[in-house]
Amino acid sequence: MNVKDKLPEIRKTIILNAPIEKVWKAVSTSEGLDAWWMPNTFEAFLGKEFVLHAGPYGDSPCTVTELEPPHRLGFDWDKGWHLTFELKELDGQQTEFTLIHSGWNAEQGTVRETMNGGWESVVKVKLPAYIEG
Repeated sequence: MNVKDKLPEIRKTIILNAPIEKVWKAVSTSEGLDAWWMPNTFEAFLGKEFVLHAGPYGDSPCTVTELEPPHRLGFDWDKGWHLTFELKELDGQQTEFTLIHSGWNAEQGTVRETMNGGWESVVKVKLPAYIEG
């Protein structure tokens, strides 16, 4: 597949009113991910395979590909997608969180738009409600 067949990544950034360690725990543990995103069998080990339980969409196989605590976590997901969580400490009490969902091909335009809207809600509503609530 060449570059022109690829769609741009989805990128969502938010400032969370929490120290980086608290945000890291929310995005790098099975319990944390379940609380704001979806049930899973995640474990934070490089190369570890796990499953996201996406309800009516079924189970999605994943593999941890990046692990740099407490700043970066990445994994390959299902249909050639890649998900990355980037954390940046701002002042000890706030953390910048960025989600990057890449690996889109031209045939996935409709799915990408649906996921873009879903991520907007997950990252900007559910994640802060869990971390700050």
